[in-house]
Amino acid sequence: MDKVNKFDFLIVGSGFFGAVCARELTDAGFKCCVIEKRKHIGGNAFTENIEGINVHRYGAHIFHTNHRPIWDYVNKFATFNRYTNSPVAIYKDKLYNLPFNMNTFYQLWETKTPEEAKMKIEDQIIESGIKNPQNLEEQAISLVGTDIYEKLIKGYTEKQWGRKATDLPSFIIKRLPVRFTYDNNYFNDLYQGIPIGGYTSLFENLLEGIEVILETDYFANRSNWNNSAKKVIYTGPLNLFFDNYYGELEYRSLYFEEILLNQQNFQGNAVINYTDIEVPYTRIIEHKHFEFGTQNKTVISKEFPKEWELGDEPYYPINNAINAEKYLKYRKLAELEKNTYFGGRLAEYRYYDMHQVIASALKLTKDIIQNFS
Repeated sequence: MDKVNKFDFLIVGSGFFGAVCARELTDAGFKCCVIEKRKHIGGNAFTENIEGINVHRYGAHIFHTNHRPIWDYVNKFATFNRYTNSPVAIYKDKLYNLPFNMNTFYQLWETKTPEEAKMKIEDQIIESGIKNPQNLEEQAISLVGTDIYEKLIKGYTEKQWGRKATDLPSFIIKRLPVRFTYDNNYFNDLYQGIPIGGYTSLFENLLEGIEVILETDYFANRSNWNNSAKKVIYTGPLNLFFDNYYGELEYRSLYFEEILLNQQNFQGNAVINYTDIEVPYTRIIEHKHFEFGTQNKTVISKEFPKEWELGDEPYYPINNAINAEKYLKYRKLAELEKNTYFGGRLAEYRYYDMHQVIASALKLTKDIIQNFS
C-alpha cells in the first residue's frame, strides 16, 4: 500500500464493529478499506457451511436485543429466524432446564408452585449463614442456595475460569436470574434470532461494495497502512496497538473440538451445558438446531475453556484490579492518538454482546460523520 491518503478510513478488523463502521461511513460518502488478519470476514461471528449446516466456528452466537432500532438495522442485512435460546444443563447424567425457572426447580426438588420454590431457596440461603460473601462460591450460595450452586454453577464456573470458585472474586456474579415461571427462554429481550443462511452472509451484505483485504496483518506494515488513509478505526487488542507498553491485558480463551456425525440429530438442542467438573468441556453445540436443520448429518462442537497463550483467540477479559489499572493506562494513550479511533470488544477490553457492539459502532460513526475534518 503506497498511495498516501488513498482512503478516508482504514478499518482494522471485519467483525461487527469494523463492518458496521465501514458500512455507515461508506454510505455517508467516505472511502473505506477494511483489512482483516484472518482468512475470513465476520470476526468471531463467522459461520462456515459444512454439509449444508452453518457452523458457528467461534462458539454460539445468538442475536438478541431489546432495542428496536438495532433489530431493524441488522434485519436490513439478513432475514432472522425465530430461534429462541433455551439451553439445557447436564449434571451427573440428569437434565435441567436453563435459565433457573420453575421447570428447573421441579427437576431439583419436585416443587410445583412458586411459593414452594422460593421457600426452598430461601431456606438454603439462611442455612448457609453467609452474610458478607468473600468469594464467588459464597456470593452464588447467598443468591440461589446450595443445590443450584453445587449442581448448575460450581463446576461450569470453575472450568470457565480455570480456578476454584473459592479463589474467584465475588463481583464476577453480581446477580443470578431466577424465574418463578415455567419459561425456558434464556433471554428476556423482545427480539431474538439467528440470521437465516448464517452470519457470514450478513457480513457479506454489510461489506458489499467496500474494499476488504483478508490475511493482512496491520502491524506487519503499520506505517504504510496508516499513510494509506486519513483516519484509522482500530478494533484489535488495545495492548498490541501500543506494543504491550504496560504489559499484556489478560484473557481466558476457548478451543473447540468439532465433529461431523453421520446421524441426523445428536442431542436435540442447540446448546447443552455440562456443569459437572469431571467433564472437561463446558458445553456441546449442535449447530443445525440454530436454523431448525433437517440435514441427514450433523455437526457438533465441544467447547473447552483454556488459559490464553500467545496465538490464542482472546475471548473473555479477566476483570481484576491489575487488568483494570493496565486498561486505564492504555486508554489514556489511546486518547492521545489524533488520527485513530478505537472500538469493539478487544480495543475496549470488555465483554460485548453483538447488539452492544453494533450500537457502539453506530454511535461512533454518527459522531465521526458530524465532526469529520
